[in-house]
Amino acid sequence: MFKAVINVNYKPSVLDPQAEAIHKALGRLGDDNIATVMVGKYFELTLNAPTIEAANDQVERICDQLLANVNMETYRFTVTPLQGATA
Repeated sequence: MFKAVINVNYKPSVLDPQAEAIHKALGRLGDDNIATVMVGKYFELTLNAPTIEAANDQVERICDQLLANVNMETYRFTVTPLQGATA
């Protein structure tokens, strides 16, 4: 078994209104030294795949087809074996 940790964020060229609102609010709170704010999505998946290569391929497909809008977002992920797993 493997654990996949996935982060999805807007591409730098895409305006993120939620991040902009947070950035402005931070300034109003006195935290005016914050240069940028990035808001994203975080996912964890547990996969029962035969190999780490198969798990990576599956996570890549899931990200492309479901978790990220590849026109507006980028994603990165790591896949690691779970302790005690026999796969």
